[in-house]
Amino acid sequence: SPPQGPRMLNMTEKGKAGKIQLPREIFQSLRSQTARVVVTVLNVRQLGMFEEINQTGQVLDDTVVGITVGETSISGLQDSVQLTFTHGQLLHGVTPQCVFWDASKGMAGGWSSSGCVTQTRDKGTVCFCDHLTFFTLLLNPALNRSTAQALMVVATAGCGVAIAFSIFIITFCIFLRWRFRSEKTLRINLGLHMNLMGSVLLLNLAFLLNSGLSGGTQLGTCKVLGGLTHYCLLCCFTWMALEGCHFYLLFVKVLGTYIHHYLAKLCLIGWGFPALVVGVAGVIGSYGEYSIQTTEHQVIAHLCWITSKHLLVHYITNCGYFSLIFLFNMAVFGVVTQKSCCLQGTGTVQGDRNAWKVALMVMGLFCLLGATWALAFFTHGTSSEPVLYLFTILNSLQGFFIFIWLVVLYYPKTKEIAGSLSHIIRHDKTTTVSQD
Repeated sequence: SPPQGPRMLNMTEKGKAGKIQLPREIFQSLRSQTARVVVTVLNVRQLGMFEEINQTGQVLDDTVVGITVGETSISGLQDSVQLTFTHGQLLHGVTPQCVFWDASKGMAGGWSSSGCVTQTRDKGTVCFCDHLTFFTLLLNPALNRSTAQALMVVATAGCGVAIAFSIFIITFCIFLRWRFRSEKTLRINLGLHMNLMGSVLLLNLAFLLNSGLSGGTQLGTCKVLGGLTHYCLLCCFTWMALEGCHFYLLFVKVLGTYIHHYLAKLCLIGWGFPALVVGVAGVIGSYGEYSIQTTEHQVIAHLCWITSKHLLVHYITNCGYFSLIFLFNMAVFGVVTQKSCCLQGTGTVQGDRNAWKVALMVMGLFCLLGATWALAFFTHGTSSEPVLYLFTILNSLQGFFIFIWLVVLYYPKTKEIAGSLSHIIRHDKTTTVSQD
């Protein structure tokens, strides 16, 4: 009868069986009405349903369970609906999360954990939710406590290394610009490198400031700190893109040194465009406190960053923006490499071809164009711990490889390199544009 509820809430096969327990509150609200309890089990892989954009977690057994009682929407229950998802030992680095399908999330809907509490047990996971809808258990990639703490230590130490080499490179570039102030092409190249390393320096300083102060800051301060960190990251990405554009203009289009106020215009883009993006993101309230959690739901660190409610901002301004930059820079890298090989083959450029020099110059150019940041796209999943360590270490050594690249390329044969660059720029050019 409706006041007592159904006697049997679950009829499943033996073995790998789940369990659903509905609270008495649902049936008491129906009074004397007759209501049908419908439990729908769907395979999302076969049906192609419940697919969230940029979903990082995996649906347990590709199974979604829908629960309806009667024809009315039920929510705000005092006593929770209990769903038990039975599973074996989960893979290392995976944390389960009870979620439901929220049709109002994003453009096409998405998974949400609002109103649900996850309780992990030995042979399964129990979900306590205050409403009825379509539920599942999402297996999210996560880190254990020891790995997360080790990564934080490596990241902090890496920031110190990156800051030191950024200062070295900026000082080295200033020295070369002063020593060879008559070589305009060389001064433009070094000025571009200085701005890139300046953005890297600011990014590492912002990260150290963020990780050190975000835990005890007020909401307003945290928003400013999150926006500052995002700004420095976008500046770093933008200057990597400008390095790629400069290489393209220098070696392919042969226009870089003939544009009036060339470096000043690059600075306007490199430092101005990220400010515009961060300003728009700040207006819509994208910044706030962001927590890094382990598989045991323990908070390792608090950061001021883009909040979880505005992940779309992160995917567009960071992931999408860098993806375009990376693809463009790798294309430029291939074109410049092919151009250099052709020039060396024709005798236009003469130089030492020691294997170690070539390896260091290639690695430095890769870092200059931001290739090490591409490892961030491989840090999802249960096997991502080695990639996380590699990503952290290589980005810490980004300044080191660029420093070695500059030393090998520009010093001590700076005059010869400058002459070679000038010859490359004039190579196959039939007209010369005079500069005001």
